Amino acid sequence: MTEAFDAVDIIIAKRDGHELSTGQIDWLVDAFTRGYVADEQMSAFAMAVLLNGMTRSEIRDLTLAMIDSGERLDFSGLGKPTTDKHSTGGVGDKITLPLAPLVAAYGVAVPQLSGRGLGHTGGTLDKLESIRGWRADVSPAEMIAQLRDVGAVICAAGSGLAPADKKLYALRDTTGTVEAIPLIASSIMSKKIAEGTSALVLDVKFGEGAFMKDLERARELARTMVDLGRDAGVTTAALLTDMSVPLGRTIGNALEVRESLEVLAGGGPSDVVELTVALAREMLAAVGIADVDPAEALADGRAMDVWRRMISAQGGDPSAALPTASFSHTVTAARSGILTRQQALPFGIAAWRLGAGRARQGDAVSAGAGIELHAKPGDEVVAGAPLFTLHADEEARFARALESVEGAWEIGDTAPGERRLIVETIR
Repeated sequence: MTEAFDAVDIIIAKRDGHELSTGQIDWLVDAFTRGYVADEQMSAFAMAVLLNGMTRSEIRDLTLAMIDSGERLDFSGLGKPTTDKHSTGGVGDKITLPLAPLVAAYGVAVPQLSGRGLGHTGGTLDKLESIRGWRADVSPAEMIAQLRDVGAVICAAGSGLAPADKKLYALRDTTGTVEAIPLIASSIMSKKIAEGTSALVLDVKFGEGAFMKDLERARELARTMVDLGRDAGVTTAALLTDMSVPLGRTIGNALEVRESLEVLAGGGPSDVVELTVALAREMLAAVGIADVDPAEALADGRAMDVWRRMISAQGGDPSAALPTASFSHTVTAARSGILTRQQALPFGIAAWRLGAGRARQGDAVSAGAGIELHAKPGDEVVAGAPLFTLHADEEARFARALESVEGAWEIGDTAPGERRLIVETIR
């Protein structure tokens, strides 16, 4: 077979800041997927993209080429609209759990392909696997049947979706090119577009507990992904949300499931409810369902009914007791006052060190490990009152977790300024 292009020529062109043609990008992705373009060549290309960026048309071509490297799911036969949500991840972000059944309660199909956690960012599948019997692996036929019968499915993505992205992602992780916005955007959107949903809402987080620390870079990523969705015919919107403080009052797998159940029962922390309802409203509007208040389906039990059916359909027992860790350690307030600061990243790292997360793909996680936050910024506390509780299956884990959060919270006399959770919506 005679190759249409030469990888070195393409690398040099991007290194020197030139715009690549659709043909060059299509060939590069295909040749990399079939092993003709070597890992070191694709790594050099990724670094050139990090340094020089890509135009909108180049990012679109890269995304479409990665989609074409694998299969596409097709939900057109369901007879109802499909909508999905993607979050760039954060500390205590359990929104997918109450959100999928909430949106499905309005007759919309929600095919939520999710992943596992790595480092301080928790994984949706890890959280759900703390429910007895629940399984993440669902065949395409089972997914279609569950979407038709229940309306929502949260499961692992099959290996057939955007395999080029999986190969490129592994290289980015080891070559210092993870931060390249064109590569982040095409990675996320190639999988989401291949997933076959007709509408997509993105939760793009910024702040120290997020992947994107800076609001401007988060805005650039959100705008790039919204444009990609629109170019591919997928109705897409993005919410920019603040991840400087942990979301909700729990960090860890079973702990976050429990908090999600509180939300589905009409309660739960105000920030989790606010973001869940806002994303649900945006997802429903994207498929033409406007002038509804999703909070009503939390209050009247409709969302909880869908949750129970969704968990049962994947082998889980929605009534089973959730796992708890063997040991706990509570940190109390040294003085009375107002909690003025609570940094997301140190608490995320602490939960990881307690066993809630993994250092490498394939590591086991502890279902019961994590952190309960008894106070959030702005709350009044009294000396000796609990601030947070650590949970672990091994007492030896507490020392390193406590090291992580040392200096990560502060009690003062003046309430902190008001923090907006949802800063902006991009459509």
